[in-house]
Amino acid sequence: MDKKTLLENVTENAAYVGGILAIIAGLFVLAVIFELISRKKNGETGRVFTTRKIVMCGMFSALSGVIMLFEIPLPFAPTFYKLDFSELPVLIGGFAYGPAAAVVMEFLKVLIKLVIKNTSTAFVGEFANFAVGCSLVLPASIIYSMKKTKGTAIAALASGTVIMTVFGTAFNALYLLPAFAALYGMPMEAILAMGAEVNPLAGGGLVSFVIACVAPLNLIKGTADSIICLAVYKRLSPIFKSEAKAVRRTEAKSAE
Repeated sequence: MDKKTLLENVTENAAYVGGILAIIAGLFVLAVIFELISRKKNGETGRVFTTRKIVMCGMFSALSGVIMLFEIPLPFAPTFYKLDFSELPVLIGGFAYGPAAAVVMEFLKVLIKLVIKNTSTAFVGEFANFAVGCSLVLPASIIYSMKKTKGTAIAALASGTVIMTVFGTAFNALYLLPAFAALYGMPMEAILAMGAEVNPLAGGGLVSFVIACVAPLNLIKGTADSIICLAVYKRLSPIFKSEAKAVRRTEAKSAE
């Protein structure tokens, strides 16, 4: 490899990594803004991140990172698309601790997975998992933080599922599939053929591929995570409420 080619590769990778970091930072800032808005609306005071919240974020992230290792193949999609439920702990944590915590947990989840099992996609797959995961957990936790009722929880999870399905489908068509094609040196036609082989509805080109293979995957994932989240969070909610009251009492005493 000559010096010019090496410099070009370094520049391209630096731009790629810089873009990823910018997106992560942007999502975190957005989450903090909405959390501050919801806290003001609900009359909450104190820091966005307490020591206990940081510890709990670490616990939920660790659980998500481990769950991320267990993937389920689907009959209507190629083998590189698999279902996992790693967003479930992040959803529960996001409902309990707010949208800023949800983004942090989503990021830590990917880091923990990488510690346990190294990337096989030059971080493209992990970044995709983070971005698509945030498209579910961020809107859901933002909506729920505004008004913590069962009806709002259902609306939040339904909205998050729809947003993830739409975003994930478009994201795959515009970024992920071209990135994988470039990474593995495969023509896009070969990737699309893999989809058409297992799903005849995916044989009409890129748009047909993502609609037939990607959209159902995200819809199934979002729906399953939402149903389980509602069931689990209902049981854990008294614990989270009791914890929140204890934190407010501690903050009130500290302010005296």
